[in-house]
Order: sequence, then structure tokens, then C-alpha cells
Amino acid sequence: MKFKGAVLTQTHHPLMIIDGIEVPLLKPGQVLVRILYSGVCHSQLMEMNGLRGEDKYLPHLLGHEATAEVLDVGKSVTKVIPGDKVILGWLKGAGLDAGGTVYKSPIGNINAGAVTTFSELSVVSENRCYLLPSKINLREGVLLGCALPTGMGMVNNQINCQPEHSIGIFGLGGIGMSALIAAVNSQSRLIVAIDSNQAKLNLAQKLGAHLCIHATQQDANEIIKDATKGEMLDFVIEAAGSCKTIEQAFSLVQKKHGKCVFASHPEHGEKISLDPYELICGKKIEGSWGGSTDPESLVKLMAEKTPSTDLSTLVSNNYTLLEINEALKDLQAQKVVRAIVDMGV
Repeated sequence: MKFKGAVLTQTHHPLMIIDGIEVPLLKPGQVLVRILYSGVCHSQLMEMNGLRGEDKYLPHLLGHEATAEVLDVGKSVTKVIPGDKVILGWLKGAGLDAGGTVYKSPIGNINAGAVTTFSELSVVSENRCYLLPSKINLREGVLLGCALPTGMGMVNNQINCQPEHSIGIFGLGGIGMSALIAAVNSQSRLIVAIDSNQAKLNLAQKLGAHLCIHATQQDANEIIKDATKGEMLDFVIEAAGSCKTIEQAFSLVQKKHGKCVFASHPEHGEKISLDPYELICGKKIEGSWGGSTDPESLVKLMAEKTPSTDLSTLVSNNYTLLEINEALKDLQAQKVVRAIVDMGV
């Protein structure tokens, strides 16, 4: 079998659409899937722009969240069978960890990690597949691969947000909006949304944010100080993507017990700068690895409980595989919440 994929051949260059990539023989623990919908994440932008340091695996496939149909399975795979509809994600679930794949193609060997999604077909590791609940549609199910586990997990697992708490969400992409949904579900007494895109702020207000702040046109610190009578926020979730925004998010939490959790992965080698005295006073800060979420537990929860928010509001634009570079440009320009590549199957 042969298929088409979007391949990173050089950093600082658009992805190259390669036809005639060959499906290899499946190793134990591997699953062959047909990609139906794929999400596009800032992680791919960082890889394309060489912001994660030296890339030793060029050329390689990208993408880490999708919905797909299982076509075939390797030996020892027990979790899925051909015909199953699945979610693909980068967080490890149950099953074998089979590692990456090397594909033959007209441009030579193409590398791939344990899960890649910017292609018509993909060979993935069993533990990156989670069965798609029947009540969640294929397009919205993409969010369960990365955005929802990370954003909701940051709120539910890393800060345990309760109704008596105040919380800020800094950066309203897929992860930030997912964190906002979790904050709304927790019935926090004050939910503040911060972004530089007015359309995203409007959506955040519809989803349940009590206060929306335009990051470049308004002074978030002064507005929050006024809204909290000088106390500032109990928690801030940062998902805007830079050292500057991590530092600003940290400045918005109150001194005695405030906590900032960030999902950003700034450029390799960059450092954040914090006042040690604020840490001594009781402020806390920590990063997030997928929201400390067990992805399959979240999928099960979503299957059992209809979310109070319509997830379709978070998947804003559809692109074809041939339009994937346009999707990445729109994501870079903050025009979309979560861009979705529709494989047209």
C-alpha cells in the first residue's frame, strides 16, 4: 500500500507533500490506521521553525492528534481490531509501546515517531490509540488526542480548581479553551480569559468566562487587581506559548498561595525570569506534561458524561491535506482555535 503525506524535509521550510510513501510490514505492537481528521498544534510549528533544537530525524512526518480507522494490526496487539474507530494522541495509554517507523518513499527513507497524523495512512504504536466513544463524532474526537487532555488536565489534576477559587486562562488556543471549559465546569467564582485575539475572547465569553481581557490593548494586571480588590488570582493557566507570557501569567497570581501552571514550550534555550521573593512569599509555578492526564480515563469520562460545552466551537476551520501549510500559517497568525485537516475519507 502507498499513501500521501506532508513531510518536514528542512526546518524553516513548508511541509512537502509526498505521494507514494510505502506502508512497511507491521512490527509487534503496531497498528495501521487510515487518518480521518487530524488536528494541527503549535508543536508542529515549533518543529518546522527549528525551535526545539537540532532536528536529527529529517525528513520526518508530523502530527500527534487525530481520529482514524484501524486497517490492520501487528502481532500482540489486543486493544484494537480492524474496523475500530480510534483517537490518536501523543500521551501513552494502555497497550504496547512499539516505537517509531521508517517509511520508504520516492525521496528516500522518511522517519516517524510512535504517532504521526499528517498523512492519509499511518503506522502508530498501540498505546497511542484510544477507542473513540460512539457519542463523540470523528471531527470533535480529535481534541481528545491532545488539547482536551492537556487543558482540562491542568485544571482538574494540577490545581484542583473549586467553586471558591478564581482562575485566569492566558492564551485561548485549543489547550487554553479546553482549560476554560474545565474552569467553567468547576464553577469557579471568577474566570478570566486573556488573549490578543478579540474573536477568541468573544468565544471565551460565550463559553462562560466572567471577564475577558485583550492582552495587547488592556493592562491585565491592573484589571485583575481591581476585579479582585488587590488579591489577584488563585490560579493562572498559561497556554500562550512564550517566556514573556509565562512571566506575565505568574505575575497575575496572588502571593500567599497562588499557582501558575504553564503548557508553553518556548524556543529551545530560552529562560524565564522570576523574582525569587515572590516564590518565598508562597507563589508556585510548574509546567505541564499533558495535564498529568491518563488519556483513556478522560475518553471514558467523555463517553459517560455529555460535556456541558459544545466541542464543535473549538474546532474552527477545515483544511485538506494539500492545504496543510495554509493551516499552519493560520495557526501561526492566531486565526484559529484548533485547525482541523479533513482527509476527505
